[in-house]
Amino acid sequence: MLDGFSVPGVGSMAEREPWKQALADYVNALNEACVREDPRPLDAVRDPGHRRRLVRRLEASARRNRTEGIAPVRSELRARIVRQAAGDREALADVELHHIRSWKQREKPWLEERVERERLRFVRMGRVWRLDRIEPLFAETEAVWLETGAEAEAEGGPVFPVYGRGPGVAPAPYFHPEAVSKFRLYTGEWDAYRGIPYRREEAVAYADLWWNKSNPEYETFEVNCTNYVSQCLFAGGAPMNYTGRRESGWWYKGRQNGREWWSYSWAVANALTGYLSRPRAFGLRAERVASPYELALGDVICYDWDGSGTFRHTTVVTGFTPDGAPLVNANTVNSRRRYWDYRDSYAWTEATRYAFFHVADEF
Repeated sequence: MLDGFSVPGVGSMAEREPWKQALADYVNALNEACVREDPRPLDAVRDPGHRRRLVRRLEASARRNRTEGIAPVRSELRARIVRQAAGDREALADVELHHIRSWKQREKPWLEERVERERLRFVRMGRVWRLDRIEPLFAETEAVWLETGAEAEAEGGPVFPVYGRGPGVAPAPYFHPEAVSKFRLYTGEWDAYRGIPYRREEAVAYADLWWNKSNPEYETFEVNCTNYVSQCLFAGGAPMNYTGRRESGWWYKGRQNGREWWSYSWAVANALTGYLSRPRAFGLRAERVASPYELALGDVICYDWDGSGTFRHTTVVTGFTPDGAPLVNANTVNSRRRYWDYRDSYAWTEATRYAFFHVADEF
């Protein structure tokens, strides 16, 4: 049986601020469309551009679900107003929409969560308030700000966790104790032991702990997906490759002189894709595989939305459907146990291409 839920509390607030009734109507239409996988309730959305976005992603994910034998069970959509400004004839609101959905495949269920933020404009027409413009605030894509040529990695840098030994080095933001214990200091030089295990369950535990909030020990970026995935890999025991150069290695050093220091590969999707694609004898390394069904917990998926060869989003594998398809966690649009192909994303297109990385079991 399919269940749908209304927006908690918004209806009562509408008595004091009438434009909030239009918000409640919008969220209820979204929830009904999602739980039924039927675009017809979206006819109530008066912004034609946003209605097309909603219908496109609903139809794309519904086609996938029919092919894979996935059925919706239950859907709840919670709305939280982050900020608002209202006048006599117009109101603006930034709204956080928390989707909580149950799916099933072969009668076995799983729970997905996703948090989206939108900017809504309401206008008063006579005695009625209408929602007339809707703008997604964060798309699951990065601006192309790093030149491909700058990503060429200079191999040979030391592989070690960066922490407080020496002047001006900030304390560690987060360390897996096993990763730290595998390194020792000889006369001021780092000597890496081989064979550090990748603790996949701990990478997943970190991903679940921080999927919808930011670890305050790290910098948080407006587009935070790759920074989040790098933290998950590090939490699983992947040792940093600290070169001191932004364009090489894979590292995060923390704050020095009021500035955060990190490599492009730590925080930029296309740079991490390039880093994982290159073979190396030790340290963080991965094998690019052909199918998502070859992935394990703690593995990484990178997304090229337009087929151009530039990757602009990154996720980490945290679970599987009953048929073995990956479920992923991500930041920017914070997501937990989301189906890996992202057909339910505004960023997805028919040209989307993926890079699947199976992270080595030992570093």
